[in-house]
Amino acid sequence: MDAQPQDRPAAPVNDAQDALPPARRVLVFSIVSLALLMMSVDSTIVATALHALQQDLHTSVNWAGWTITAYAFGFVLMLPISGRLSDRYGRRRVFLGSVMVFTAASLLCGLTENIATLVALRALQAAGGAGFTPSATGIVVDHFGQARDRAVGLFGSIFPIGSMIGPIFGGLFVTYWNWRGVFFVNLPIGLAVIALALRYVPRDAVRQGAPRQQQRMDGLGMGLLAATLLTGMLVSSYLGESDAPLSPPVLAVLALVAGGCGWLFLRHVGRSSHPFIDPLLIHGPGFGVVNLVNMIYGGICIGATALIPLYATNRYGMNALQAGTLLMAQGAASITLSLLATAALRRTGYHLPLYLGGAISAVGMVLIALTPPVGIAPHSWLSGAAMTVGIGAGMVNPASRNAGLQLAPQHASAIAGLRSLCFQIGTIAVVSLATAALAGARDAEGRQAWVYAAIALLLALALPLVARVPEHHGTW
Repeated sequence: MDAQPQDRPAAPVNDAQDALPPARRVLVFSIVSLALLMMSVDSTIVATALHALQQDLHTSVNWAGWTITAYAFGFVLMLPISGRLSDRYGRRRVFLGSVMVFTAASLLCGLTENIATLVALRALQAAGGAGFTPSATGIVVDHFGQARDRAVGLFGSIFPIGSMIGPIFGGLFVTYWNWRGVFFVNLPIGLAVIALALRYVPRDAVRQGAPRQQQRMDGLGMGLLAATLLTGMLVSSYLGESDAPLSPPVLAVLALVAGGCGWLFLRHVGRSSHPFIDPLLIHGPGFGVVNLVNMIYGGICIGATALIPLYATNRYGMNALQAGTLLMAQGAASITLSLLATAALRRTGYHLPLYLGGAISAVGMVLIALTPPVGIAPHSWLSGAAMTVGIGAGMVNPASRNAGLQLAPQHASAIAGLRSLCFQIGTIAVVSLATAALAGARDAEGRQAWVYAAIALLLALALPLVARVPEHHGTW
């Protein structure tokens, strides 16, 4: 079976003659990276403003929390769709459109006086942000020639930076201004990205005439995927909440609907002549195992890391500032190792960093679960454990990203969207299941330690999957 999807993009895969000069590459990479950084900052900055937002808009904690849930809804739903749109209609067009939507929604979020409107606008903001990764990846693959493998590998260092500085910026805005600043900060960045992209990002290649039926979007497939994601995330968001507005029987029905729609979606894309997500990219040779590796060693690790501050507060009584600084060690380690792994990737191939990174991440999870030895402060112990997880994640990131793109670079945008989708699914699964395990527990800190032990076991048991990831050395 051919490992290349049959639905080819209009523009051919670039070769050496299509590559930009080195100086122009640096400029284009900086532009798209700024957009990715803006999006990654926004995924963490709002959490610091929830209390102030709740008081100012006179709403409940549950409604305030939906400003985060709605962002996840919109982001997960639009990821595969934006990847498909980018492949269909051009990376530059989708990139610019996504930045415009994200920036405009950010402005409206900062101006709103109603919590329901803010929740809806957060979903719209996420819909714009979801287009950044697929379109930015496609731009790099199309115009960076033989340097594209290293350039897309560097994307993995951007998201930890955003995750680190987001809470810091959020705390500063809430302390010295108000919660609206966490949205207004996107305006100058977004406008700068739009202006620079219009000037310096190469225009999309002229599309060749394609049969009209191939240009139509797969509405049924989009609808089935939307139903699967929305119902599944609704169940996840309320799993373990004692005061959830939906009763257990209703949640059970929604879970069945999610499973049924997911099965119908896979059945549909397998039979459709022009599905909006090629099934080969989901579970085809090489792609299926790469997606699973991304979900386990990417999404699950991200979700577990996000819970470290809560764990530090529950088990060791750390305050918010002390707990928040733990993620700085993890982020710094992830950035450093991601850069080193990217530089060495052509020599190491994919298997070595995936094996080592996965094993090191598992060790880090075990260290988090364990009690610090006598004489070592809990903050120092957890910082070292979080740093260990960051080292593993940094090693895994470039290899897991390139392993999928190398199989079909002409579908870079769709593959990048699916990778981010796998990250989100893994993260949501960990957070929802961990929350369910902690709900009503008398010994919440002890139970969360067992959650980290279980994650470590999963990471260790999943290592044999790496052998099935298509190996590659050199450029692609």
